[in-house]
Amino acid sequence: MKLQGDMVLVFKTSIRYKKDIIKIKKAFAAAKDLIISFDLEDCDKIMRTEGNYYNAKEIIEKIEALGYYCEELE
Repeated sequence: MKLQGDMVLVFKTSIRYKKDIIKIKKAFAAAKDLIISFDLEDCDKIMRTEGNYYNAKEIIEKIEALGYYCEELE
């Protein structure tokens, strides 16, 4: 269920494959209210998050620790 006031963040990434998406979703599994979606067709390999569990800096650090590039888009 989407809670009103959820923070929506959008990131440019280097994520390219479905296996990468699975790896990333497992890394964020503890945040049950966090919704993560991807647009791998976009040239920026967009990752979108909805929720209040992590801020942008924490998400970037976690993605980069997994070996991927991640930059917040304004």
